[in-house]
This record gives sequence, structure tokens and C-alpha cells, in this order.
Amino acid sequence: MAFAIGNLQIEDPVILAPMSGVTDQVFRGLVKRFGAGLVVSEMIASQAMIRQMQESVKESRKMSGSCAEEFPLSVQLAGSDPEVMAEAAKLNADRGAAIIDINFGCPAKKVTNKACGSAIMQDERLSGAIMAAVVKAVDLPVTVKMRTGWNLENRNAPVIARIAEDCGVKMLTVHGRTRCQKYSGEADWDFVGEVKDAVGLPVVVNGDITGVRDAAEALARSGADGVMVGRGAYGRPWFPRQVIDYLRDGTLPADPPLAQRIAVMLEHYEGLLTLYGARTGVRIARKHLGWYSKGLEGAAEFRAAANREDEPERVKDLIHKLFEPALLPRAA
Repeated sequence: MAFAIGNLQIEDPVILAPMSGVTDQVFRGLVKRFGAGLVVSEMIASQAMIRQMQESVKESRKMSGSCAEEFPLSVQLAGSDPEVMAEAAKLNADRGAAIIDINFGCPAKKVTNKACGSAIMQDERLSGAIMAAVVKAVDLPVTVKMRTGWNLENRNAPVIARIAEDCGVKMLTVHGRTRCQKYSGEADWDFVGEVKDAVGLPVVVNGDITGVRDAAEALARSGADGVMVGRGAYGRPWFPRQVIDYLRDGTLPADPPLAQRIAVMLEHYEGLLTLYGARTGVRIARKHLGWYSKGLEGAAEFRAAANREDEPERVKDLIHKLFEPALLPRAA
């Protein structure tokens, strides 16, 4: 199943999706340690990045550290100005990025209202100008993540895909929904197959891959070369590895033992405190703790208590209190 993105060989084409507020350096590190073919950064606004780099502003954790430390890391950029996108791509190449990914897929209003993300699919000329500028600016493989189109009446992903191939883009990822669908309904994996048929590039299918069987079905229906996992990895940094194992031999993988899950949860929590500082880290951790606790007895009460708590050590006490009953041996 291996394929190449430019000169970069991806042995296991199961990729962690870029997700704002989720796929920060801490989460990416956990996913890579369990095993994933590739991880992608949170979306970075190109204009904001250039401004902060010029002004030596250090507050953005999305741009902290060296990308080379996470090699191979794909850095995703969003923007609507070809020159600005090209400059941002150069800056990330200098930071050690292995791949530059262009965001034509984000459906959020705060992004599309600025004519960025999936809004750019409405302007095929502009989409081509952005892709051409970024490809010309860097010596790295450039990829694109997009939706099937703006709405059901305008599903022009195959057209954008052909433009991308002509511009020198090396891989495409297609979320099987339009922008107007956002996350409603079901991802149309069959339509992703139309994108695959339109180009000779590797195509990755994305959307609704929350179980290992979903990944196999998405590949079968789309004919894609790989899968991108997003929300299915919430609270499960081991999930991309499970998908890889299932696609290799068809064996249904078990979740990690409960003791390992609590260790990962605590490591993730401590990592967020270190990256963001205690005050912000506690708040960012809340959604992750909720995802990790899903399905455990007492999870609802745990989430309610953790969401009210700002003291890091008391949150850790709540985590231990949640897990300890499940870890204790059952009475005969």
C-alpha cells in the first residue's frame, strides 16, 4: 500500500488529519509513537504566520519549535493570497517541514468568510494560482486537502484535482462532503473515486473513518491510495496504528489495556500543561479528557467535575478516581 509524496516514501498510508485545537505537537507525538504513516499540523493562517515571524512574536504554539524534530511533518497552510501563501511555505520549509499542505477544505465560517479554506474551491482560477505559487516557492512536496466542492450543485473536486496535477502538486486528500454539508450526512467515498479517476496523483480519502472497517470500505469504494483519520482519533491516539494493522492483515485490533490508556491520558495531560502553561493547558485538556473517558463508568460525572476544575493536580486526582475502580481486581 505504500506510495510516494514527491521523494518522500509513505510506507503505511494512514494519515492523521489536521484538526485545529486537537493535533498540536503533544497529540501528534503520541500518534506518531503508536505508529502512523504521516501526521499533519493544525491549520496555520499564512498571513498571521508571516506577521508573527516578522515581529518575533512567540505566542503561537502552532509555530513553536522545529518541524524537523517531528520529521516527517506535513504543515498545513490556509490563505487566499498566492504571494502570502508562497512566503509562508518558505518559512515552514526553513523550519524543517517535510511537506506543505494547502487547505482548501476547512468549512468553518470564520475561515470561509475570509475567502479561505473550502471557499477557494468556488474560484478555480485562484485555487490554481495559489497552488502554482506554493509549488514554485519551495523545494518540498506540496499537497492539497479539499472537499468535494462548495455544495451539491458544485462538486468540482475533480476539476481542482486536474489543476493541482498541472501545477505540480504531489498528493490530494478529499473529504467526502461539500463545504455546505460541513459534518452532516455521510461522507461520499464513491465521489472521491471520481477524483482518483481524474488524475494520476496519489489520492487519500477522508471523512467518517471512525473504525478500522470504515477505513477498508472507504478505500474499496474510492479506489484511493490511503486514508486520513480525523475525529476517529479523538481520545484514541492509537487508532491510526489500529487501522494500519487491520489493512495489513485483516485482524481486528484490540484497544490498549486500561492501564496503558490511563498512562497515555496522563502523559497527554502533562504534555499540554508543559506546552501551554498550567492555566491554559488545563482548559485545552478538557475536551481530550472527555474523549479519553468515553464509555467508562462515571465518565459523565468525571467530565462535569473536570470542566469546572482549574487546578492541575486536582484534575489528576479526578483522573485517578475515574480509572481506579476499573483497574481494581474484581472480587471472586
